Amino acid sequence: MKELTSSQIRQMYLDFFKSKGHEVMPSASLIPHDDPTLLWINSGVATMKKFFDGSVVPKNPRITSSQKSIRTNDIENVGHTARHHTLFEMLGNFSVGDYFKEEAITWAWELLTSPKWFGMDPERLYVTVYPKDTEAKRIWHEEAGLALDHIVEVEDNFWDIGQGPSGPDSEIFYDRGQEFNNLADDDPENYPGGENERYLEIWNIVFSEFNHKPDDTYEPLPHKNIDTGMGLERVVSVFQHAKTNFETDLFLPLIKATEKKSGQHHYGDSTETDVSFKVIADHIRAVTFAIGDGALPSNEGRGYVIRRLIRRAVMHGRQLGIDHAFLYQLVPVVGKIMESYYPEVLEQADYIAKVVRMEEDRFNETLQDGLQLLNENIKKAKQDDAKQLTGKSVFKLYDTYGFPLELTKEIAADQGLEIDQTGFDLEMKQQKERARSARSNAKSMGVQKSLLVDIKTPSKYVGYEKLTVTAVLKNIVASEKQVDQVASGKAELIFDQTPFYAEMGGQVADRGVIKDDQGKVVAQVIDVQHAPNGQNLHTVEVLAPLTTATTYELAVDQDFHNKVRKNHTATHLLDQALRDVLGSHTHQAGSLVEPDYLRFDFTNLGSVTADDLKKVEKIVNDKIWQALPVKTVITDIEAAKKMGAIALFTEKYGKVVRVVKVGDYSTEFCGGNHVDNTSELGLFKITSESGVGAGVRRIEAVTSKEAFEYLDQHNQLLQQTAQQLKLTQLKELPHRIAQMTDEIRDLKQKAAALEGKLAQQQTADIFQQPVTVNQHTLVAAQVEVAGMQQLRALADQWKAQNSSDVLVLAAKPAENKVNLIAAVSPAGIKDGIKAGDLIKTIAPLVGGGGGGRPDLAQAGGKNPAGIQAALAAAKQWLAER
Repeated sequence: MKELTSSQIRQMYLDFFKSKGHEVMPSASLIPHDDPTLLWINSGVATMKKFFDGSVVPKNPRITSSQKSIRTNDIENVGHTARHHTLFEMLGNFSVGDYFKEEAITWAWELLTSPKWFGMDPERLYVTVYPKDTEAKRIWHEEAGLALDHIVEVEDNFWDIGQGPSGPDSEIFYDRGQEFNNLADDDPENYPGGENERYLEIWNIVFSEFNHKPDDTYEPLPHKNIDTGMGLERVVSVFQHAKTNFETDLFLPLIKATEKKSGQHHYGDSTETDVSFKVIADHIRAVTFAIGDGALPSNEGRGYVIRRLIRRAVMHGRQLGIDHAFLYQLVPVVGKIMESYYPEVLEQADYIAKVVRMEEDRFNETLQDGLQLLNENIKKAKQDDAKQLTGKSVFKLYDTYGFPLELTKEIAADQGLEIDQTGFDLEMKQQKERARSARSNAKSMGVQKSLLVDIKTPSKYVGYEKLTVTAVLKNIVASEKQVDQVASGKAELIFDQTPFYAEMGGQVADRGVIKDDQGKVVAQVIDVQHAPNGQNLHTVEVLAPLTTATTYELAVDQDFHNKVRKNHTATHLLDQALRDVLGSHTHQAGSLVEPDYLRFDFTNLGSVTADDLKKVEKIVNDKIWQALPVKTVITDIEAAKKMGAIALFTEKYGKVVRVVKVGDYSTEFCGGNHVDNTSELGLFKITSESGVGAGVRRIEAVTSKEAFEYLDQHNQLLQQTAQQLKLTQLKELPHRIAQMTDEIRDLKQKAAALEGKLAQQQTADIFQQPVTVNQHTLVAAQVEVAGMQQLRALADQWKAQNSSDVLVLAAKPAENKVNLIAAVSPAGIKDGIKAGDLIKTIAPLVGGGGGGRPDLAQAGGKNPAGIQAALAAAKQWLAER
């Protein structure tokens, strides 16, 4: 067996399939930007969905990739098994309607056994096939040369997700030898495909050849596909003779770094601590990549997944004796391990570590709350003479506070308690069922949309150069059929060329009209999108008959288009200005370029200060007034990167790319429309800044005419305000407002002083006239004060004078408003009288509610007519104590 590193194995796989004519697809972001049904990219094929369902036709039907993926449905198994992970890499080769079984099988065999490539011993390889798939079995035996006793028929070898593409599959297993044999030789599971440790599945090849129909029948697909998956972590464990995936170069550096943080535990000392080492190594990989791809900790969605992973890792760190923040220090270790294929991790290491550190510190505070809750649960269980903690309370600790079940068991056992394992398992099952239900509601991969897929008419976008052209109508799609003519209604059109921009990269589609050879408008263009084969697909409202093979004039609405391109150029300036002011960690998280405004989402851990917004705005306007030329460069992707072009993780780029350069200030990959010079923007004004999610901020802004109108509107408001204050110049406005603020503050202070004197005058009589109720003294009265603040001041005076055991005061500060306050002396509290209980009893009589401490409580209400009833009820309540 060759000695190969994980980096060498990954690269060898990709190089092999590149030699077979495959395009190497870069690993996509873990955040699925074009599939709302997925929380994370969870497999290699997830990024190929658009190709397999026909919504996009790939330039090359042969594709290979090493795709980072996240799955957390079996998170509790991580560390306890040899091969469960939250983040993993899936090596895959895919055929979209191109090659099929023979090539897929023979190439797999060549890669695995050829001395030039993996060079595995053929005698150690076994495969499973679907019993009815005689063709696959024949190819494995006759073409690949695999012995029949190494081919196992398994009924489960059929990939089917319900409705949609499905087909038989063939799994490849590596025999790790007798030393890994954990079963008796005659055990029914001791075979390739059984539940055992000896035969390790390393590759699965799916032959997608059927469409599973709603009536539960199967029909052949018009285009047969190949979908494969080889887990990198698994195959690395084979090459590196590792007992589990964790004893490989993908995880051991993290485990060794964690050992140093612990100082008292070492990997291999015990099964219990080994689990903690594995969990930490696994989770920090997933967290690092997820944050690097733009996700941030939060209480929902993928942010909750990140938060949960960090908290589980922190708890396992505590089990290793690490009681301080340490995970963030492992981020550069992850980056170093993955540097050869994912250099961006090290590039972002400081930012990722900062996010992890903040979350660790935050959890250390939450941890105390969790421990407090656990102690309260233990106390209650003992008071109730229970022998165990309820499953519900244990699950809450596990799910909300990140307490591993084992830790809760250990702490409970120290107190002589067990946990309700059955109840916990039920809560866990219900959570999984909720998650499964949510997943099942998501749409599954559909069959090829053959209508648009089969339209391969060449069509060229010429809108960069001209906005009005004559073009030949090539295809009409109406009522889900391809037709030669359409007279009215909505239709989709493809021309041999078009000036209409198809919506992409945040820039909205062009609008405009289509005219016949007489200049008559025959259709309104209301939307333009990309067809599966890349053509611009025009959605139109048909006003007069349209016929294929006919020449028409296509005219873009130039005012609409020009406004859009100004705002698009502004987003490029804004993007770079944000980096300049906030830091290089900030990157675009989405944008929308409309004619009337622009919207720009970006990552940032906190809100943007008014001072920073002002700096950003000034930078953008400075670049506009510098009249920078805006140039477009068509080049290859490597040359573009050398130019310093900024790429978005949400986009895929071909070999030839467009780079938009704004002077020497901004250089970005972009396929959109832009001005020729920044001076065309005229003016840039930010209209709002807000948060739209965990770590994602949004700026909305306007340019040109809209910016002037925005400022003019605000100027008019200022003029009106100045006139109301009888000022002749706007510059006097801030000083006058400051004067008025001071005057108002002085008046409020004088009013409060007068109200205090009035209150003191009232208390002179009220506090001297307590009534005795049940051997306790009570002062209960309505007073004329401005509100709760004055009532609290009176309560302080009552306390100082020791006027009675209980105080109840009511005030009517407004027409439909009531304030109540209740206070109890230390002697009254000792006798069991609590202000909070008293206020809760009388507050409903004034149409409100409230509460507080035993010595002081307050309430509000909306029914002043009930004040006297409330005071009488206070006396009655005290009489019943």
